[in-house]
Amino acid sequence: QLDYQKRLLLAGEVEQLRIFETRIDDEINSGRVILAPLGARLLENSIQRAEKIVTEILTKPFDFTADESYETDPEKLDFCTTEQELKERWRTDLKFRVLNRYLGLVEDEALGDPTKLARQKHLELEKNAREKISRQYTDYFGRLLKETVRDHYDRYLNAFARAFDPHTGYMPPQSKEDFDISMRGSLEGIGATLREEDGYIRVVKVIPGSAADRQGELHADDIILAVGEGEDEPVDITDMRLRDAVSLIRGKKGTEVRLTVRRAGHKPLTIPIERDVVIIEESFVKSTVVDDPLSKLSYGYIRIPSFYRDFENTRNGGDGRNSTDDVKKALKNLSRKKVEGVILDLRNNGGGALTDAVGITGLFIEKGPVVQVRDGDGDTKVLYDHDSYVGYDGPLVVLVNQFSASASEIVAGALQDYRRAVVIGSEHTHGKGTVQVVMDLDKALTLRNMREYMPLGALKMTTQKFYRVNGDSTQYRGVVPDIILPDRSRNNKFGERYLDYSLSWDAIPAVAHDDINSQGDVERLSRLSQDRVRTDKDFLEIQRMADLSAERIRDTHQSLQLKMVHQERLDMQGDKERAHSYGMFDGLDADLPDDDDLEREEKDEDASLSEAQKLHKAISKDPYVSESMAILGDLMRQQELQVAGNPG
Repeated sequence: QLDYQKRLLLAGEVEQLRIFETRIDDEINSGRVILAPLGARLLENSIQRAEKIVTEILTKPFDFTADESYETDPEKLDFCTTEQELKERWRTDLKFRVLNRYLGLVEDEALGDPTKLARQKHLELEKNAREKISRQYTDYFGRLLKETVRDHYDRYLNAFARAFDPHTGYMPPQSKEDFDISMRGSLEGIGATLREEDGYIRVVKVIPGSAADRQGELHADDIILAVGEGEDEPVDITDMRLRDAVSLIRGKKGTEVRLTVRRAGHKPLTIPIERDVVIIEESFVKSTVVDDPLSKLSYGYIRIPSFYRDFENTRNGGDGRNSTDDVKKALKNLSRKKVEGVILDLRNNGGGALTDAVGITGLFIEKGPVVQVRDGDGDTKVLYDHDSYVGYDGPLVVLVNQFSASASEIVAGALQDYRRAVVIGSEHTHGKGTVQVVMDLDKALTLRNMREYMPLGALKMTTQKFYRVNGDSTQYRGVVPDIILPDRSRNNKFGERYLDYSLSWDAIPAVAHDDINSQGDVERLSRLSQDRVRTDKDFLEIQRMADLSAERIRDTHQSLQLKMVHQERLDMQGDKERAHSYGMFDGLDADLPDDDDLEREEKDEDASLSEAQKLHKAISKDPYVSESMAILGDLMRQQELQVAGNPG
């Protein structure tokens, strides 16, 4: 965590720290921690050294015609052994940053082909770009040097805690607002859940209905590299603490923040977002009727963005809104419209209230077990749906992707185990099958003489694991769909299995449950689906972009030549435009389009569109929904043949 990018510490300094590899538990047990202050001291010296190197490099112009390249993936690099090596690493890194800023200035002034600029204009823009990058790094090093030894102890304790599993961590004492940010990663202003990881600020989730969600370009797993206030120069937030990054991202409603983000397989891009409060209405269940143009049949579509529940109002005797009741209402409405089947969309649903995972599953089965929860002592509790009410008993498809996690996986897994629904989507769901609690250390540690050290902060700790009714854990592996569809993000490492120290998959005894068997012949459904997908233009484009993304992920060498980088930017812009033209096919943003698009459509066509009509427009271009309808049609034909006494 001290130097993930390997551009501050030298190999010899790293060796001084590596001595402690097998001593950390001894330090914790003895209470005498040496590693944290040593790391602080070495890092402070290395920052001062890097600051001098950067200042020296940025005083001289760069030659953008030289045929050079450099490695962008820190994991493929070793720490530099000499200061001269370190200077060369900084030179190539800074050259690329200046080159991109230079191209940005060319684009801002609409100067056309940057390789054909007059020499005087080229020199002017190159100098301007160097000055801007220099100011960024002056601020960056200044922030790093403001870190205290206590900050290093906080980092040390968090690293120690996270070695148990990726969701266990130490949270240092902060104000109430900052404590909430640490616990949820929820940022006011844009509406995104963030976390600090290996020196980067990573987007965990874009909150449905938020300013970032409506803008539409920020995705889960994006890394935020810099933050700018309106037209002001962006501030580099690499290696910045979460709460410091938050202070830059926050702001008054209506003001603009510009995020520079890095995405796997893409070059850095800038995303402007107008700050706002989260529009809660957008996070609620939505439903509509979709018509299959081929079969002329109508199907119900229900989108659950999260498993929400207003616990506060419920506790106070009020009528708190919850996702179970909203899905129940949606099913009643769709039943009145006599739909032939239902699509339950859980894509990008990161989970929520366990109560609602059980409740929503119960709307599709009569009664029975939904999920098993096991603690560290091996004690297992089974959570049941005790209500015999069934909201819908017809053909059912569940849509998932790699961002369907936790409670979403419980619902998809249960409906798959009961053979109640056909689950379709990415190769696997996220695989977060664990439960955490937050322990206030001021209350938990009742040792003598501890008061003088308070506040101590909090510990978020994994205490339980989820298991499906068939006994399989949802942890690590996630839920594997019955029918797997092409996904542009399939080559990206999204999911629990790619996190350091994630708990392994295991299984416990199954619990008795009904075999509803309304899935039909899943193997045949899959074959029919594959036949369609192989010739579908939307899925062919998704496959092409998945292959292109894989190529970009493999090739981590970056050219430092103007003509090459310029062409890469043009290619990326073309990919972005093609992706936009294909609506919601992207596995990263299989979601509603941003409200700006909807508002433009309303003004141009019909300002009185209902929410259901807006939703209908949004999903009309989604090939995953189209294929879901085709699968429902296949399923219905199978059932008709079985009723007629022909197994087909």
